[in-house]
Amino acid sequence: MGPFVPDLISDQLNLVVALVLGIGFGFVLEQAGFSSSRRLAGVFYGYDFTVLRVFFTAAVTAMSGVLLLGRFGLLDTGEIFVNPTWMVPTIVGGIIMGTGFIVGGYCPGTSVCAAAIGKVDAMFFVGGGLAGVLLFGEFYPLYKDFNDSTALGSVKVFDSLGMSQGLFVFLLIAVAVGAFAFTTRIEKRVNKTTAPSLEFNSRKHIAAGVGVLALGILFLFLNDRKTHLINKVSDEGYMAAHPVKAMDIDELAFRIIDREPNIQIIDVRSSDNFARLALPGSVNIPTGDFFSKEWSSPLSRRHVKKILLGESEKEERAACLLLEELGYENFAFLTGGFDAFKNTILMPSALVSTGSRWDKDINDFREKARTSILDMMEKNKKKESKEVKKKKIQGGC
Repeated sequence: MGPFVPDLISDQLNLVVALVLGIGFGFVLEQAGFSSSRRLAGVFYGYDFTVLRVFFTAAVTAMSGVLLLGRFGLLDTGEIFVNPTWMVPTIVGGIIMGTGFIVGGYCPGTSVCAAAIGKVDAMFFVGGGLAGVLLFGEFYPLYKDFNDSTALGSVKVFDSLGMSQGLFVFLLIAVAVGAFAFTTRIEKRVNKTTAPSLEFNSRKHIAAGVGVLALGILFLFLNDRKTHLINKVSDEGYMAAHPVKAMDIDELAFRIIDREPNIQIIDVRSSDNFARLALPGSVNIPTGDFFSKEWSSPLSRRHVKKILLGESEKEERAACLLLEELGYENFAFLTGGFDAFKNTILMPSALVSTGSRWDKDINDFREKARTSILDMMEKNKKKESKEVKKKKIQGGC
């Protein structure tokens, strides 16, 4: 199921909801006529383009829903699994599947739908598909190298084309509307008496097409939520107008050696810098990951003081303001940033006298804090080296 924010569907309910949606999906396919091999094959012969219209409608609907839910913070789009791409094997596989579609009249999903209502030809198609899967697995070593060739990773279409997400969405919607109009004309010419498009209400379809194109224009100018908010909180003027609470270096050092349970140090630096040197008990959450469902629970703890730690005060302030924009609370930034803490506490340095009677006490505290914190950091390193990191589970169809 989709990674909704907040959790609308629990892990326990996930499979139940998936089962209900699967049954609903099969019902819609059957009602759309996808259990008929003649109708499915019609897209290749020009007499019935129902398949094309349904799939384009589904694609535009799903795409629009995902983008709008993500824009309003209700869906963590970063958690959506993107299938890896192997270019040449994918093209070859597409040709094989397309040939099977033309000859058999079904694709894998529609064959199961038709078999479920008793279509004998669909049952043979499903059986042939399962036999093909078995043969593919048995002879896999023969073409393993080809199967793993031309790997592109988990790429998105608009990234591979070098265009913005909004432009790609608009173009896809425009292509869908154009395909609807063009294939309707072909269908009426090839199948003059029983073409499904003969029953269409032209005015309603034109109005729907205009409405969908207007939606595409909206997506063309709709900024990505993550980029929009990060740019907003990083603006100097916005920072000046929105003050954030600060914590000084000595206070944080005291809280660390006191092992205070009600603080959480959140290090927003890069993962490489965090791996090189990290404070005891800190977690690495770059600002871009604040949007992730993964971190919503620890960031939501009201009674825990979140201390933002970054390369500079500006980075920390921006991170605090971003948390505020996302609805989190009880946070502060570290005065001077990580480098100031490192130079003042972690590294031996001469105390800059302030003329105060407490200068010696401050110097003694920092020496004690340096020894204690470095010792804690060393113990953390040994502990982490013994831990086995769990691989993140991914899936998709």
